[in-house]
Amino acid sequence: MNGSDVTDFYQTLEKLEIDVWVDGGWGVDALLGVQTRPHNDLDIAIQQDIKIEHAKPWNFVLGDRKGHEIDVHAIVLDKEGNGLYGPPGKGIMYPAGSLTGTGMIAGHKVRCISLEWVVKFHTGYKPKEKDFNDVSALCKTLGIDLPEEYAQFSKQQSGPGQEP
Repeated sequence: MNGSDVTDFYQTLEKLEIDVWVDGGWGVDALLGVQTRPHNDLDIAIQQDIKIEHAKPWNFVLGDRKGHEIDVHAIVLDKEGNGLYGPPGKGIMYPAGSLTGTGMIAGHKVRCISLEWVVKFHTGYKPKEKDFNDVSALCKTLGIDLPEEYAQFSKQQSGPGQEP
């Protein structure tokens, strides 16, 4: 999936007055203002206004014959502006502050998950190398230390006698 695919889709949703936030790898790249790696899909968060019958109402994947995929995270905004995600009672959400990010994809301004929250959302699970690359680029931009989960990657990149 390339930047113009993303911005075409994003602008289509905007024209339809559908609130959308770019998440995942494209969200990272939007915050950095440059595409840092290839992306197989586009992760988005949208406000759920309709009942979805044939999937988990909070997460499903759309695809086309070209192999493009859109991983949809449907959220319901509460009165404080938090995006409630997942089954009721689980307490999983996009906090209101996480829905305030803006970035650039292929020269187009997009709403996305905020910088600080992207880093927070990349913790609490066993990260992959692509997660390390995304988070280390964001931490460098923020001027903060990498989360502890990413220490293993820092050590792997340091050679003998080098500091991580």
